[in-house]
Amino acid sequence: MPLVSSLPRTLTNPLIKDKVTFLKTAAETDGAYTLVEVELAPGGGNGLHYHVDYIEIFEVVEGTLGIQCGKEDLHLQPGEVATAPAKTVHRFYNPSQQERVVFQTTIKPARHFEEMLRIAYGLANDGKTNQKGIPTSIWYLALLFEKGESYIPGIPLWLQRGIVKVLARIARYRGMDQHLHKYYLEQP
Repeated sequence: MPLVSSLPRTLTNPLIKDKVTFLKTAAETDGAYTLVEVELAPGGGNGLHYHVDYIEIFEVVEGTLGIQCGKEDLHLQPGEVATAPAKTVHRFYNPSQQERVVFQTTIKPARHFEEMLRIAYGLANDGKTNQKGIPTSIWYLALLFEKGESYIPGIPLWLQRGIVKVLARIARYRGMDQHLHKYYLEQP
């Protein structure tokens, strides 16, 4: 099902206090990429992860952005760029405890990244995640991991894919995926 343009361009997460604005959606680029601008609160960030099928390019607009990419730990200033290649463990974070950081991220190709973000932020806003923004339902978590194609270092990829595939299939069988449509599909 295609994404529709009537969806909000800006999403907020009340738990981790960040804001994401879609500058270019997958629909607008024919799936070539998704471009988002992120406003990250002091001390905010995500956990280590990696993607097999897409890259992330980070460019700082305001403040200092921390990027851990492979064995490198970078502190980027406005105008500086870093790329997290496919299959490379990475994370981003705001090293400041006082100032926000604003950066743009390009995801190439777009894949289902936009849907994953919309679901994750929707669940957080509806109180269906823990304080770190992780879904409390194993079914929603499996469907989110499947959409985002994100993996955790330290656990073999084949095992993660297998577990997520089985749990996501059960979640769809139980109709749990239908509950997530409201976050990324136009409602009648």
